[in-house]
Amino acid sequence: MAKLLSKALFKLSGWKLKGNLTPENRRCVMIAAPHTSNWDFVYARAAFFLMDAPLRVTIKKEFVEYPLVGGLIKSMGALPVDRSKNTKMVDAMIRIIKDTPGDMCVMVTPEGTRKYQPRWRRGFYHVAEGAGVPIVLGYLDYAKKEAGVGPTIYPSGDIDADIEKIKAFYRTKTGKFPEQGVR
Repeated sequence: MAKLLSKALFKLSGWKLKGNLTPENRRCVMIAAPHTSNWDFVYARAAFFLMDAPLRVTIKKEFVEYPLVGGLIKSMGALPVDRSKNTKMVDAMIRIIKDTPGDMCVMVTPEGTRKYQPRWRRGFYHVAEGAGVPIVLGYLDYAKKEAGVGPTIYPSGDIDADIEKIKAFYRTKTGKFPEQGVR
């Protein structure tokens, strides 16, 4: 049902899907950028349904405890994280990736907000490095009406150089609100 609704959304709105996850990168940390609108989640989630990709998104555990909403949120790929035990998010995500068998693509927005951020949060990099998985560059390009999967980056240990390569890719993508995108 979700795949059918996703196809309808893309067809009616004129969006297309470009690329897919390969067998080698179906277990990864995926960056989702540029993140400039609440619509980003809608199109990104639809793209994952169309790719039959194993999307997971971290969320505070309290959100999945609501009786009716919790099940729906979990079914859409939510990974509840217990923050009450002073758990560091990076450590929690590494543990989740290592402890969860099979394919799993954890989506992260490195800006941490929908507004322009000159300095990205670097947790996604440390998670990929600590869990031994690649970083896949997922994107939404509103100018082209395209949701896609870009290159795969394996952390080299030179975080500044790797993040600059990643940002160079995203500078070619247009968010819903371009002035808030990657510079």
